[in-house]
Amino acid sequence: MTGPTIGERLRLAGLRASASLSRIRQKGAVPWDFMADLVARAPNRLLIAPQDIRTADATVADDIYSGYFAFGAKIVNVHGESPFLVASPSPEWEAELMGFGWMRHLRAAGTPLAKVNARALIDEWLTYSGRPSTAIAWQPDVAARRLISWLSHSPGILDNAELDFYRRLMRSLARHAAWLRRGAGRGARGRAQLIVAIALVEIALCTEGADAQQRQATRHLANVLNRQILLDGGHIGRNPQTLISSLLDLLPLRQAYVARGVAVPVELNNAIDRMMPMLRLFRHSDGAIALFNGMGQTAQDELSTVLAYDDARSQPLMNAIATGYQRLEGGGIVAVFETGKPPPRDFSVSAHAGTLSFEMSGAGERIIVNCGAPVSRGGPLRQAARFTAAHSTLVLEDTSSCKIAGSDGADILLQGVIISGPRHVPVDRRETPETIEVTSSHDGYAGTLGLIHQRTLRLDVAAGRLEGFDRLKAAGRKAPAEDIPFAIRFHLHPQIKVGSIENGQGALLVTPGGQQWIFHASGFPVSIEESAFFASPEGTRATSQIALSGTAKGGDGIDWVLIKKD
Repeated sequence: MTGPTIGERLRLAGLRASASLSRIRQKGAVPWDFMADLVARAPNRLLIAPQDIRTADATVADDIYSGYFAFGAKIVNVHGESPFLVASPSPEWEAELMGFGWMRHLRAAGTPLAKVNARALIDEWLTYSGRPSTAIAWQPDVAARRLISWLSHSPGILDNAELDFYRRLMRSLARHAAWLRRGAGRGARGRAQLIVAIALVEIALCTEGADAQQRQATRHLANVLNRQILLDGGHIGRNPQTLISSLLDLLPLRQAYVARGVAVPVELNNAIDRMMPMLRLFRHSDGAIALFNGMGQTAQDELSTVLAYDDARSQPLMNAIATGYQRLEGGGIVAVFETGKPPPRDFSVSAHAGTLSFEMSGAGERIIVNCGAPVSRGGPLRQAARFTAAHSTLVLEDTSSCKIAGSDGADILLQGVIISGPRHVPVDRRETPETIEVTSSHDGYAGTLGLIHQRTLRLDVAAGRLEGFDRLKAAGRKAPAEDIPFAIRFHLHPQIKVGSIENGQGALLVTPGGQQWIFHASGFPVSIEESAFFASPEGTRATSQIALSGTAKGGDGIDWVLIKKD
């Protein structure tokens, strides 16, 4: 393996300095709380409550009342203590707890007991965590999520509430808004900027006499949407899950504008209209979302909710050149091809080194996949899921096409951002009535190994076959002096059964529904190896992968094909 280049060392030094400065600013924002207390005026009343369209489960309210708090893969029994005082099993669990998104389950129960429990939990939070700090509870995205949740569920929270609680909650809402407008809002990075912008618009729309704040927050929201939602509707972070999560917030926000009789910003309407076809680009024929750049298990309830708001029933986008994805569809086959560069640094914390990877489904069943992202956002599994080897693409010298901070145990300060990766990823798409062909290449290995990976996917609609052409080209005038080992991986969905055929020259894939697919690789030996699938509701599952291995200097290529057997 090669060490970091001089350019990477310089980039690392700059990123470390930037990250340190960001933390100093975030800590320096805490004194603003005292100023916020002086100038933040508590609203007299709330005029509207934005709708929470996320699916709720009334049985979870019983679990919460019994002291069980389950977020992600962690369940905690507080044994009669306040959940805000128990030791957190993970930062993700704590962020979910402090964000109060689980209030929707108490609303779904709709009982007087659930309403009393909601008030009691909020009252405990106000007592133990109500002052801005550097804790997880007051990180910009967590504070914004809590503000959105309290506003959305305020009718139930305040139903028959005592005056003292009412006033405490109103003061806290004002403190949240002031905190997010000042230091915390400026410290927000990545998608957190969008969550903060949504929260500030909602509090201004919901409270009486906040017209000036609403206009200012709307302008800020428009700017954030223009930066984060690209022309083709993709999010700048390139994670499909971000589209789902953002639409679950943006759709109720649009309704809130209408409820207040305020014109919906053009930027908001346009963003939603662009995001719907882009979301459908990622959707496989079984309804699941393709596993790219941090996408994990598809929450079908959330996806169905979002798509139900698509009045136009838009068709999937096929060519998302701005975000870096291509969809090939026809003859019952869907292939989603990743043809983009890593996202900007602040949006790359969940991004993967998966350029030129692809997924494929046929007749309602997923066949070729990437490994996907586990529930936990940290730990060795999360790091492994981000490596190129966890994707259905070519890997050189068992290294990733992107350099990820912290993947070697260092640079924890940078929190897993992508330091370097492909910079030039050209795309050429050609279509005829019979075929769809997309060719792309990336230079992620050019600086370290001197090679460029080029991949072509060709879908033959009539024949029901997907062909692939992988080429390694010299990045400069001369090819590398020595052969470089490579592997082309095709990770299989856990439900696919695979076996070797033709004396190791091919593989037979069988789906649960009885489809049979034959894999060939132009006379190249085909091996079947173990793999892991992280994006499962049961946690990590064992699966298989087809692997083609060899060595190359440049100018070498392998052709392969997946053919559906009649």
